[in-house]
This record gives sequence, C-alpha cells and structure tokens, in this order.
Amino acid sequence: MKQSESIKNLAMALMLFHVKIGKIAKSSTNPFFKSKYAGLPSVLDAITIPLQESNLTFTQFPNEDGLCTTLIHTESGEYMQSSFKMLPVKQDPQAQGSAITYARRYSLVSILGLNVDDDDDGNKASGLLPENQQEKSTQPTKEWLNPNTELWKTAVKAIKDKKRTIEDIKKKYSISKTNQELLMKESN
Repeated sequence: MKQSESIKNLAMALMLFHVKIGKIAKSSTNPFFKSKYAGLPSVLDAITIPLQESNLTFTQFPNEDGLCTTLIHTESGEYMQSSFKMLPVKQDPQAQGSAITYARRYSLVSILGLNVDDDDDGNKASGLLPENQQEKSTQPTKEWLNPNTELWKTAVKAIKDKKRTIEDIKKKYSISKTNQELLMKESN
C-alpha cells in the first residue's frame, strides 16, 4: 500500500463515509455456488453519494499484473493506494474483463472498509456458535436507497402518489439521514 505523507483529512472523511454508508445489500446471485453477493453495480450505486458527501473519490486502473485502486480526499489531495494482483485462469479478453470486475469490487470493498457480508465474528468457522445456531441465517439486510437510482425514483413517486409514507420506505430500505431529508424534499 502507498499513501500520501499525511492521511489525517482522508481518515476523517473516511470516518464520515462509514457513518453514511451502512451495509451493502447482496443483490447478485452466483449460480455456481447458489449464493448471494454484492456485485460491482450494487457497490457503485451504494457508495456514490456517500463518497461525494464525504469529499472522497477513487480511481481504478489495470496495470501490468493487477489493478491499482486509489482513494483520494478531494479537498486535501491526500490518498491511499493499493494494488490487487489478478491471476485469470485463461488469458482471453473475457477472462481478463471478468478478473478486472472482480478485482474492482474487492479492491473497493477493501480500501473503503465496506460491510457486504453477514458477520458472525468468525464464530461459525471457529465452532463457537451453539450447534443449533450454526446453520441459521442472519436477518436479511435491507437494500440502501440512494438518489439517482431507479429505486429512488420509484420511492419518490410512491410518496408523491400517497401510496407509501417515508416510514414505509424506511421499513423496507436503509436510508441515510441526509438522503431521508432529500427524499422528503423531492416527494413534496
């Protein structure tokens, strides 16, 4: 990992980002393992507004043997940079593209410290949960409601048409306080 000499402002902005972001919903399905995961589009949709509100941005680009991700504090120019080594099984364009998408998702999740998985604090793997709780799934996570998405437009329309209230929306979706205020403004 590389970083600017100081990351004081970046660290404070990242702390604000964590307050705003919450948990990322797993909305993609892996047909091979029959499991859910947070795909790159879900991650990007969820982080866009909280990043902007926190004065953070990122760049990602492939280099000779991996993917370089840089997190930047827009006001100070402070940065953190990390590389993800990619080892695609095949060397054709489709395998390369798939490896880049995978690396982008995991690099963003890592550098931003995103919460995308159910977390039992390692208890299931270490055998610390009682046996009757080992296979129980945790409560499903709510999808994040963010501006400039189709879900947002649907929520605004539902409130305007008096089919839903803000409380109905909050029961079904996670929404930051800033976005809740924006939703109320847009739906009046």
